[in-house]
Amino acid sequence: MRRLSARHSVRRSASTRPGRTALTREVFWFVVIGVASTGAQALLYWVLRHWSPPILANFASLLVVTVLNTEANRRLTFRGSAVRVLQAHGAAGGLFVLAYLVTSGAVLLFRHYRPTASPAAETLVLAPSFALVTVVRFTVLRMVVFRRRHR
Repeated sequence: MRRLSARHSVRRSASTRPGRTALTREVFWFVVIGVASTGAQALLYWVLRHWSPPILANFASLLVVTVLNTEANRRLTFRGSAVRVLQAHGAAGGLFVLAYLVTSGAVLLFRHYRPTASPAAETLVLAPSFALVTVVRFTVLRMVVFRRRHR
């Protein structure tokens, strides 16, 4: 009887803090998706960079990863949200422009100072930019698009 009572009190205390539990789950999935997105974007940029200029490789890798990242966050991080697919991807499209400017600025600045740098070196410079873009994307999407109403 004691065990049942102890389990019940644990469940009850966890359910009295739905905002905290939801935030913990969101942060967990954000980190998983963010690490995967940053790795995928770096790898895709590096592969594309062998055949295309930095700006085009950055555009293509960012476009593909933005779509996948948004959908993964919509389905896993912010699951249960009433936000429609087009609304989520529309907001991500606006963030795409900002992300493209930041990451392109980083790679162009690097290429200005190191014009003979390899695609691998460019990728190493871009990885922190990709990670920063992922954090901004999560923050804006959470605050604006997938805002939670805990009452």
